[in-house]
Amino acid sequence: MPPHHSFLVLRTEEVMIVRGLTSVARVGGVATCVVVGLLTVVGLRPALAIDVKLFPEEAQKALEAGRTPMEKANSPEEVKKILQHASMVTRVGADPEKDSCGASAILRTKRYRLEAFGRQEAAESKKRKTDVRMPAEFIQKVVDMSNMEIEVQLCGDDEYFAEGALIELQQGSKKIKPIDIAAADRGRKNEGSGPAYRSRFTARFAYEKFDPNAASVFVINLQDGKEVRIPADFSKVK
Repeated sequence: MPPHHSFLVLRTEEVMIVRGLTSVARVGGVATCVVVGLLTVVGLRPALAIDVKLFPEEAQKALEAGRTPMEKANSPEEVKKILQHASMVTRVGADPEKDSCGASAILRTKRYRLEAFGRQEAAESKKRKTDVRMPAEFIQKVVDMSNMEIEVQLCGDDEYFAEGALIELQQGSKKIKPIDIAAADRGRKNEGSGPAYRSRFTARFAYEKFDPNAASVFVINLQDGKEVRIPADFSKVK
């Protein structure tokens, strides 16, 4: 059995791997043990609403939508452009290319994760010079996910400004609390205009608790009393 591999994908802002999951991938018809990086890169397909449920054929189309552009990429520059574009598809709030310190959130939907897997399949296939595909049971775990994770990115005046941040999702008069909130990263120096530091944190919301088609707002309350609001029109995200 060949050694495990860890996968890294470069984004415009950072190198990110959220979690490594050991699985069995089909490589040219032979089961090979690999560590599959659950990559935090968003998908490329246009969308009309967040998909709470996906049929098997839809999941395969999502994998293909992520895989095909990466298969066609022939240089690091082309890969970078694909990932830059992908990073915007399920992002709500400020565009970091236009407002480096504007608050935004990446919605890690089921399609987002599957398209990221597709890009990983393409990258590993090129590396190994044979087709690499995720196993069906691993894909099913994504399809069956009951929560949507979001990553919030924002700026503040000191490196610990995001510690203890609270978040809720508002849809009209309805206020949805997250299942959990991860500890915020220690702030990094902001090289652009605006506050001195940038940070991020993740939170998970149960699909059954919110309307996947509704115009929404993520409301973040910081420990210094400041409130940050991120508009999110779910009808435009998958």
